[in-house]
Amino acid sequence: MSYSGSGDVTATLQSVDLVLPPGPTPSTSNSGCEAGDFVGFVPGNIALLQRGTCNFIVKAQNAQAAGAVAVIIFNEGQPGRTATLQGNLGEPVSIPVVGTSFDVGNELAGMPGAVMHVKTDTVSDIRTTWNVIADSKWGDPGKVVMSGAHLDSVPAGPGINDDGSGTAAELALAEALGRIPTRNHLRFAWWSAEELGLLGSEFYVANLPAAEQAKIKLYLNYDMVASPNYAFKIYDGDNSDGVGAPAGPPGSDEIEKLFETYFDALHQGHSGTDFDGRSDYGPFIEVGIPAGGLFTGAEGIKTPEEAAIFGGTAGVAYDHCYHQACDTIANINDKALTVNTGAIATAAVVYAYSRDLPGPDVRPATAARAATAQAANEIHGLDNR
Repeated sequence: MSYSGSGDVTATLQSVDLVLPPGPTPSTSNSGCEAGDFVGFVPGNIALLQRGTCNFIVKAQNAQAAGAVAVIIFNEGQPGRTATLQGNLGEPVSIPVVGTSFDVGNELAGMPGAVMHVKTDTVSDIRTTWNVIADSKWGDPGKVVMSGAHLDSVPAGPGINDDGSGTAAELALAEALGRIPTRNHLRFAWWSAEELGLLGSEFYVANLPAAEQAKIKLYLNYDMVASPNYAFKIYDGDNSDGVGAPAGPPGSDEIEKLFETYFDALHQGHSGTDFDGRSDYGPFIEVGIPAGGLFTGAEGIKTPEEAAIFGGTAGVAYDHCYHQACDTIANINDKALTVNTGAIATAAVVYAYSRDLPGPDVRPATAARAATAQAANEIHGLDNR
């Protein structure tokens, strides 16, 4: 996993609080999330953990504190959570931490007392990376309409859908609108190090003075907008789905409705997707900035109901090349990219000229935004748990 330590160990494998068979829904497993899970763990053993509930880093740190010399984390086992994990710890640990598929983990769990050999060769150092920020010369600088996509990929693949698709759509839009006078100020961002834990967008928001944060009236995020087995998903600004993460900051519901209107005008079905902190909108909603955006799906499995609405194949991942070497130009769905680029352009133009931007005129105090911050409490990259 990203941020794993290096090591070469041979030791006894010990299972920690596994849920086998897996529960019916994701995050039924709490394996390794609490220090108490390691009562009876033998220092010097290798910990076998299961995905679920908490971030991978919490599991790894608890295992290391209990004396584990390496950690194996296997996928949880529900549909969409069976493939080999290529997770991101979000911060360095000193022992090897590797991910496996559910099948491998399930097999290992059935081998109590097995002796395992785990070897990792990793590099951990400090490097400099850059965000790319483009500001229009037009519009009221006190009313910034901002959108973003991330530039980086994972080591395993070229990342043409994740997130070359969002990056390219943003670039096309910036080129088209850059010379056109607008009422409000447009700002485009291409974020670095999203896959390592939203580092670029987190740094940007954290280093903006409060007065500059207040000028950003909304943020729009485009991460994976051309998945081959796509669904047209809109960030659920008002939590109308009633499940998962809470609603976004006030005004996020208005952004969601704008995208819904666009798809409805095309007689194109759409569905909601939660503000779960899994992309670069996370730092913005954490400070109360209204946000929205589009997503066509990653490693999750398309349902029969979605296949009836969007076409494609039920029972298969939205993007079967997610975080893999096959995420090349051949992995792009042209229809999804075209339709979503139209939605991206529509939102930019509407908000570039709007006299009444989403959200309250005066943003509530930080203390009053505690509930909103919960929507982004796990912003350590797309694969952090």
